[in-house]
Amino acid sequence: MFQNQIKTVVLLGALSGLLLVVGNLLGGMNGLIIAFVIAIGINFFSYWYSDKLVLKMYKAKPITESQSPKLFAIVKGLSKKAKIPMPKVYIIPTNNPNAFATGRNPEHAAVACTQGILQMLDKDELTGVIAHELSHIKHRDILISSVAATIATVIAFVASMARFAALFGGFGGRDNDNSGFIYIIVLGILTPIIATVLQLAISRSREYLADEGAAKITKKPKALASALQKLESGAKHNPLRFGNPTTSNIFISNPFRAGGMMKLFSTHPPTAERVKRLENLKI
Repeated sequence: MFQNQIKTVVLLGALSGLLLVVGNLLGGMNGLIIAFVIAIGINFFSYWYSDKLVLKMYKAKPITESQSPKLFAIVKGLSKKAKIPMPKVYIIPTNNPNAFATGRNPEHAAVACTQGILQMLDKDELTGVIAHELSHIKHRDILISSVAATIATVIAFVASMARFAALFGGFGGRDNDNSGFIYIIVLGILTPIIATVLQLAISRSREYLADEGAAKITKKPKALASALQKLESGAKHNPLRFGNPTTSNIFISNPFRAGGMMKLFSTHPPTAERVKRLENLKI
């Protein structure tokens, strides 16, 4: 677990450093200031409103204990073990088996489960999934992922501005074609790809961390391993047909069909690797 924490810090540092480089290439100190202001603005919005937006996007409905006593009992019991406030509980109306957590901090968090996952998994498997989501909440992974996504988005935006400026005479004018071409290549093509790769690496490292955290809470890593295998199979037969694939990182397993290039830019580690790590985990 400690290794994954260190890895996240290093990757976030690399992503932030890339933002500074891009800002500097765009316009020196002014470029840095522009990139920083944009990042702060988007981060502020994401911090306060992203949970409401994602719950609405996936048609999640809040439920009471009387409506789903089994799910409530699992969430309440695991929250106590994880030593965090009990999050609000939501149900998503789809047969796709999945779950996600959202919220800016443990005091303002929510766990959402699909109807499909409640029907597919047994109690131990569902407990493992909920523990995984509570681990995300405890380690503030929602905020970390939001920050990483925001920085990557800003890099792509700034790179687009640089490409536009180079094409239309920026960075010294049209008399310096070689300079303009270099800026187009470095900013317009390479940096967004590097930023995306770093962002996805952060997402995958947090998934491993949440798996380990869930196993330590439940003491049943193989139950979560079994759940992950079922969820991957279930997503193939019942892919999610609404929402946005760019938000797939918030789910415990990718709810959309992933093929071709999508597999190269996955927000989740391979299920087989997650299962292997869980089965070999010493609790």
